Amino acid sequence: MSHRISLSSIKTLPPKKITKAKVKSITFRLIKELAEIQDKLYAQKKYSVLIVLQGMDTAGKDGAVKHVFSGVNPAGCNVKSFKVPTSEEISHEFLWRINKECPAKGMIQIFNRSHYEDLLIPKVNKQLSDKSLKERIHEINAFEKGLVKDNTILMKFFLNISHEEQLKRLKSRKNDPHKRWKFQKEDVVDIGKHDKYKNVYQLLLNKCATAKPWQIIPADKKWFKNYMILNSIVLELNKYDINYPVLKLKNILK
Repeated sequence: MSHRISLSSIKTLPPKKITKAKVKSITFRLIKELAEIQDKLYAQKKYSVLIVLQGMDTAGKDGAVKHVFSGVNPAGCNVKSFKVPTSEEISHEFLWRINKECPAKGMIQIFNRSHYEDLLIPKVNKQLSDKSLKERIHEINAFEKGLVKDNTILMKFFLNISHEEQLKRLKSRKNDPHKRWKFQKEDVVDIGKHDKYKNVYQLLLNKCATAKPWQIIPADKKWFKNYMILNSIVLELNKYDINYPVLKLKNILK
């Protein structure tokens, strides 16, 4: 990487000159464009796409999945969230459960929380030594390089939310009957560890960028966060020769 990522120096709000109305109009067009690209991706089966979404609690990962991918065909898109490992998963190497969920050719796979959880949470909770963390970082870099080599289009997004906005959204979850189901006591504890999570994330954003650098997304405004992710995905996919396969109709009609 050409520079070191410092989350403290990166804004969590959109630029003042950008309006919500204008962004929403562009977002609508991008949703349609992503749907068209996905249709070709699914038919062509040359590339697979892996979208990694990471961020602190309340950063808006679920909302990003719901809105950014609202136009895609569910037949060609899967979502997986990696939570606390099961006893079976713990008995294997930590990337074992990740490998099984990697996308097939023609598919878009979204990791709403990903393999990075197996570094982040154990490190914050002091269950992972510096040596083990370094080893896992090396394994992840090798794993992601392998994916890219195998025609997987990898995109990694960190949703950058301020501590103030975190607390605001957590209070909303607790008080709003439509959001209360999301509220968990553990969230209060985790948000209290904001700085610890921030420090570990900052390490991962810098050290786990060998195959693909992270994109830091301002997440305090949901409409801007969704637009930024969607725009980045469309721009990236347009770099590849994703087209409908050419059929030799003469041979088929004989």
